[in-house]
Amino acid sequence: MPPVIAAALEALPRDEPVAVVRDRAATILAVEPVEVVRARGKDALAALDRLTPGWWAGFLAYDLGRAIEPVRPRLPDPLGLPDVLLVRFASQARVHDTTMQLSGNERGARARLRRLLSGTAALGPGLEPDPVELGRPHSSLDRDAFEAGVRAIVGLLEAGECYQVNLTRQLSWPLAADAIPLYRRLMRHSPAPHGALLRLPLTDADTGAVVSASPERFLHWEQRTVETRPIKGTATDVDVLRASAKDRAENVMIVDLARNDLGRVCDAGSVTVDELCGAEPHPGLWHLVSTVRGRRRADVGLGALLRATMPPASVTGAPKPRVLQVIEDLEPVRRGVYCGALGWLDTEHDRGDLAVAIRTFTVLDGATFLGVGAGIVADSIPSAEWDETELKAARLLRAAGALAPALVRA
Repeated sequence: MPPVIAAALEALPRDEPVAVVRDRAATILAVEPVEVVRARGKDALAALDRLTPGWWAGFLAYDLGRAIEPVRPRLPDPLGLPDVLLVRFASQARVHDTTMQLSGNERGARARLRRLLSGTAALGPGLEPDPVELGRPHSSLDRDAFEAGVRAIVGLLEAGECYQVNLTRQLSWPLAADAIPLYRRLMRHSPAPHGALLRLPLTDADTGAVVSASPERFLHWEQRTVETRPIKGTATDVDVLRASAKDRAENVMIVDLARNDLGRVCDAGSVTVDELCGAEPHPGLWHLVSTVRGRRRADVGLGALLRATMPPASVTGAPKPRVLQVIEDLEPVRRGVYCGALGWLDTEHDRGDLAVAIRTFTVLDGATFLGVGAGIVADSIPSAEWDETELKAARLLRAAGALAPALVRA
């Protein structure tokens, strides 16, 4: 994260909405919200096609899937998050290396952003953000329950009902993390190509925050060109990852689902797999990443594009309609933002970049939430899948300076 943006964040009032997102190698800081769209269910998809021209940031919750696929709802909704929350900002600063470009249609907001960035001393690279004190988390599934869920999924796979299911659990703390030091620490110790901070009015009553260190692109579009880059397969040793038949099979399965999703809204024959199971380095880890691209049909708007692709393939499974019901039946809490999509979109120029909301904290209603999960296939070992969720949580919590997940309690 550019030091000038870190310094500007520290100078902002702690209750002011703000967005920090990535656009390839650049970081965008957006201030001065001028419009908020909150919607649920089918209204959420329709709202995407009615957005005012401008630059927006926000999220599409995993639970938007209930408006797309016929899921029998079972889980309560204590947080009351919208399925879609998008905020149009008046001004943005795009920072790349030593260059900075200001944009926005409202001069007053642009001038304020310029003053904020020029009048704030950049925080030096040696200044460590404060650790995020959270204490011991509660897990929505303990080890026995999670492993029982894995065994139940393997049974469904053996019966031919589905091919892969992503099983997750939620860690929660009865404390609201300060989103800015949390974001700064993650970007320093666990930098990610789609890292994001969204401090927004998450509900009618509460301004909360979403802080993400997501490594995975869900959708990038520019006019009619659309791209998704699903990740399946993670290891600390690249040679082990490349030799893993299980990880490759998972990735190929999700690529097939992504191709099918894009095929519903793209010109016939335009969907291609430009890279299959490429090994990509991330801090301390390697991932298998594939790239699927297509040409969106001229009659397909943003709502139809998201209807065809939400929730993201890599964090659900296949076939998606059956898998969404399995997840509803086995997980004891709603996922919320986690496993949905977050990022930015420019409705004036028909561009956008949304990440899969993994490695993502939600801060709301005096509490902090973090989801972790694993893709379950026919040869999954329940204890190993639990250990994978512990590893994923451990890396993020260490980066944040919070308690290690070995101290998680059920």
